[in-house]
Amino acid sequence: MLLNLLKGKLHMATVTQAELWYDGSCAIDSRLVKLAGLREFEQIDIYNVTSGERFTTYVILADAGSGTISINGAAARKVQVGDRIIIAAFAQFSEAEAENFKPKLVYLNQDNTVERTSNTIPVQAA
Repeated sequence: MLLNLLKGKLHMATVTQAELWYDGSCAIDSRLVKLAGLREFEQIDIYNVTSGERFTTYVILADAGSGTISINGAAARKVQVGDRIIIAAFAQFSEAEAENFKPKLVYLNQDNTVERTSNTIPVQAA
């Protein structure tokens, strides 16, 4: 059996651009792509914390160190510049692979600089 697990995420990224007439995708600072263990053209889910919108697109690269998070194509209608979003990628693992797998979690400041990284999420208290 294969399990679908969180592979990596950029938590609380800030949308810097929304380009309706660009090829549909999400341009992400390539340094952030690498930190989160993502790949160019990889499918991603985007959760707009500001509006509640959720949608799927794919990664394209933006200049390293630019802080760019650009939502492009039709998805540009689902965000506003300044919205805070979560970008998540998932992968399939065998049960044996899943035993030792740890996701790459990147927590961002409002200017898309890295606040911290982690590979675990604390247990949520009641």
